[in-house]
Amino acid sequence: MLLLDCVERWDDEQILCVASSHRSASNPLRVGGRLGAICAVEYAAQAMAVHDALVRAKEGGEPQRTGAGYLASVRELCLEITRLDDIEGDLAVSATRLAAHSSLLYNFAIATDRRILVRGRIIIFVAAQQEAPDV
Repeated sequence: MLLLDCVERWDDEQILCVASSHRSASNPLRVGGRLGAICAVEYAAQAMAVHDALVRAKEGGEPQRTGAGYLASVRELCLEITRLDDIEGDLAVSATRLAAHSSLLYNFAIATDRRILVRGRIIIFVAAQQEAPDV
């Protein structure tokens, strides 16, 4: 499920992505025709994953393979709205890296027209990549 349209800019510490999928009637996160504001966490997590891959590619020449990522924690979540699907403009999805080792820690904000709609902090645990056995 790809929710983000593009990366507008990024550096080693942060990323800014743009999304319009919140307006799509076929958005897979919709329930009963509505896209709740809590779904912004998935938008932020996707921006975090893209940022991590871009930073690793820059550092090592190509993205390293990692295991699956698991949402470990969402903290300081502030929802200024109840739903995303009635937002007319594109979403600006920003994430700022605070730490990255065996887990990723980012602050994030989802905004439109310079108005912050959702913000918080996410920790994603990244499982170790399992090597395929030699046959």
